[in-house]
Amino acid sequence: MVDTQYTKDLLDSIVDGITNVKGEEITILDLREIENAFCEYFVVCTGNSNTQVSSLSGSIERTVKTEMGERPFHIEGSQNNQWILMDYSNVIVHIFQKESREYYDIESLWGDAIETRIEMEY
Repeated sequence: MVDTQYTKDLLDSIVDGITNVKGEEITILDLREIENAFCEYFVVCTGNSNTQVSSLSGSIERTVKTEMGERPFHIEGSQNNQWILMDYSNVIVHIFQKESREYYDIESLWGDAIETRIEMEY
């Protein structure tokens, strides 16, 4: 099991990276109580264009590297920037364009997760 304070700090850094480039609809899904979940948390957010989705990914990567000294183990989707997945082992970040987020509806797929919405004012 990963250190709880470390995970909280990682989540905070990820959210900082998202807010740095005005990501929208930030949701944290707590998967710790779900049997067979492959990580502890999902962080889901929305970007309004290919450029913003790419910028969100870059901002998260830079912010987490600066604040935590960590890099993602794996990144997928940066070729088309419709949905980028960033794997930080115990936390997986999903960055969607609006249409892709609605289509895949991660929040409903993991409906048993405890959902926390981060309210941002830009």
